[in-house]
Amino acid sequence: MLASNYSGFILEAGTDEAGRGCLCGPVVAAAVILPKDFTHPFLNDSKQLSEAKRDELRPFIENNAIAYGVSFVWQEEVDLINVLQASITGMHRSIEMLKIQPEYIIVDGNKFRDYKDIPHETIVKGDAKYLSIAAASVLAKTYRDEYMAKIHKEFPMYNWAKNKGYPTKEHRNGIREFGATKYHRKTFKLLPEQIKLKL
Repeated sequence: MLASNYSGFILEAGTDEAGRGCLCGPVVAAAVILPKDFTHPFLNDSKQLSEAKRDELRPFIENNAIAYGVSFVWQEEVDLINVLQASITGMHRSIEMLKIQPEYIIVDGNKFRDYKDIPHETIVKGDAKYLSIAAASVLAKTYRDEYMAKIHKEFPMYNWAKNKGYPTKEHRNGIREFGATKYHRKTFKLLPEQIKLKL
């Protein structure tokens, strides 16, 4: 059972991101403030949920949250500032989008920069411990997956609709055969450095 609150403040925002480990596309971050009595039978860390369950949860979260924000940090910016800074920047932008300023912020992971003068706490595996972080993880993941399915139509040979840009064997074989696209992160190692060839 996930906890509803960490700090004791009513307006506590949970924040998380999706797409850090991908070879292409944006890092997407979300922030969510949930009401005190928010419950859902299967809300959990988005990685523990099926795509169908995440898609079912997204409108429920959006309709029942006190406030939520979702932001995209595009691959060009990821290359410019590095993926960790992109994740934190995305979380800051998502918090900025909240229609109500939170009194406290709980963050999935162990890295964050101060946001204004609002106190915060980083929580490792927070998306499996607190409802608001789990809700943020679901929004970040569903918005990112939706975007990857959209650009898949432009470059179907990488099968982003399925692998979402993660470094699967299929994705890397596509890069090997067709090269990198405008959506690939130029600072990431897209292929292993050595490819053994049978001569």
